[in-house]
Amino acid sequence: MSFNALGLGIGTQNNNGDWLEVFFPTPLLADNIDLASLLTSIGYNSGNQSISVSAEQMASLVSPLSSAGYTAQAESAQRLASSNRPLVVVALADNSAPKTVAEVYLKLHLLSHRLVKPHGTVLDGMFGVLPNVAWTNKGAIDLNELPEAQLQARLNGETLEVNCVDKFPKMTDYVVPKGIRVADTARVRLGAYLGEGTTIMHEGFVNFNAGTEGPGMIEGRISAGVYVGSGSDLGGGCSTMGTLSGGGNIVISVGDNCLIGANAGIGIPLGNKCTVESGLYITAGTKVALLDDAGNTTENVKARQLASMDGLLFRRNSATGAVECLTNKSAVELNHALHAHN
Repeated sequence: MSFNALGLGIGTQNNNGDWLEVFFPTPLLADNIDLASLLTSIGYNSGNQSISVSAEQMASLVSPLSSAGYTAQAESAQRLASSNRPLVVVALADNSAPKTVAEVYLKLHLLSHRLVKPHGTVLDGMFGVLPNVAWTNKGAIDLNELPEAQLQARLNGETLEVNCVDKFPKMTDYVVPKGIRVADTARVRLGAYLGEGTTIMHEGFVNFNAGTEGPGMIEGRISAGVYVGSGSDLGGGCSTMGTLSGGGNIVISVGDNCLIGANAGIGIPLGNKCTVESGLYITAGTKVALLDDAGNTTENVKARQLASMDGLLFRRNSATGAVECLTNKSAVELNHALHAHN
């Protein structure tokens, strides 16, 4: 399937007219969008483009979008055309690396709107594209313009609250997917994919291009690039190793119905119905003793050799300290009442 995406956005620019962030209310992804015919009035021809537009140009898109059956996008264009804020249209004719801030934001929206799953869109080079931004109670502010904004706020008898300084905003300021719970919204970045039935507790964290199939209980860390399968539970303070933090080229994932215990961690992909004992961190090079049904060691391997295998239980021998692996005979069953987010 080809990758055609369209985003009608409204956002924030600094005093030089550079984009800091963009909000896309109704991003569109399909394999048959005729971008050229839809966007003729704003000068689009082909390829991947971010086009800053006036309110009048945005209004000119209402009719072609409506005629093509893109009702939600036509309504967005109509509403955006009534604003005096900076407007942009992003057209993606292929799934290549983003070159502009607006392109990055559209791709992050596609993830958080569940239109693509983690690793479903190319994000290479995005850190060099995104600016570092002060995220405040007054919106995004360029760091070079922050001192003046703080002073002006004080002169107005106000306090400008800087919530964080980062390249990424929190997801819930842009997208709140259906059927989720997030206890601390600052711990889920835009570009996270949260499947229906997902609960992110206070200590849970989800990075961009990562997330959950849902349902799932997340009280640990889902690092960039990590995808957690349905029915899995990440215990308090546990960790998954992402490619940005030393995982190399191994794509870490967690299968369905897995349990990673409190303060445990993984540096290998887990198959379905796997359990990692609390406090045990398994890296690709961890030496693991394989046990038979009688508890005898049959072989010693490195953990990477067990990657993506189903039904494994990893534990540490309390007497010897050795890491052991045996067949996990008990499936993890989550409390369904905890994941009913109606």
